[in-house]
Amino acid sequence: MQRALKKYFPVFVAPTGIAFTIAFLLPFVIGIYLSFSDFTTISNAEWVGLENYQRAFDESQGFTSSFGFTILVVLVAVVSVNIFAFAIARLLTQKLRGTNFFRSVFFMPNLIGGIVLGYTWQQMINAVLANYGTTIISKWEYGFVGLILLINWQQVGYMMIIYIAGLQSVPPELTEASEIDGATRWQTLRHVTIPVIMPTITICVFLTLANSFKLFDQNLALTNGAPQAQTEMVALNIVNTMFARMGQEGVGQAKAVIFVIFVVLIALVQLRATRSKEVEA
Repeated sequence: MQRALKKYFPVFVAPTGIAFTIAFLLPFVIGIYLSFSDFTTISNAEWVGLENYQRAFDESQGFTSSFGFTILVVLVAVVSVNIFAFAIARLLTQKLRGTNFFRSVFFMPNLIGGIVLGYTWQQMINAVLANYGTTIISKWEYGFVGLILLINWQQVGYMMIIYIAGLQSVPPELTEASEIDGATRWQTLRHVTIPVIMPTITICVFLTLANSFKLFDQNLALTNGAPQAQTEMVALNIVNTMFARMGQEGVGQAKAVIFVIFVVLIALVQLRATRSKEVEA
């Protein structure tokens, strides 16, 4: 059986490998080349070296400020989403009535598209702020809070499902043994449950981190960067540079490469940090 699998391994892997190469690897390599070029289309790209990368950090580009705002959103979102998702998952793994119904209700926002969510939350928040004679785009703080609410509302249900799977995999004998030893609920949670589900926490933190960094359509629909690009996240800044500013396609591509490298490094650090806890567990 093993010999047959090894023999036909290339046959099964080839379709996925070809699709990965065409849809991701090849465009990524071309994108890196274009980040060092001045272009409007691939066919007329002219090599300019590091000029695009230097221009990307000009104050007029707003790239560094959007980076700062994005990091702020990601930090708050990662913490809040995972705390709420874990708390709800913990509650819904208890012996309560209607847990399947509530699981479905909490998961449903994840099925709604980002543009729809953005405009929906924009209308709801503006309806509240109208009582105070203002709107979500009058201050960047309002847009920031709106993004955090939207991210939590959309992602908590998805992370909750993953946490529920993790919590249900905790051996009952471990929690029973801790109770017999006189441990409180908090001590059991801290020293038994959380160490056992660290792989689940690693997955949820990684997904939340990645989804929050690459947020685009929600940001576009909710504030579109207003006021004065103060709520513009990196993905929106890159798209605006590429398609709304003539002659700056190369700069936009350079920003995209910088962004990808940064997110990959942050994700690797996060994975290393949380996986080290799994070993300790």
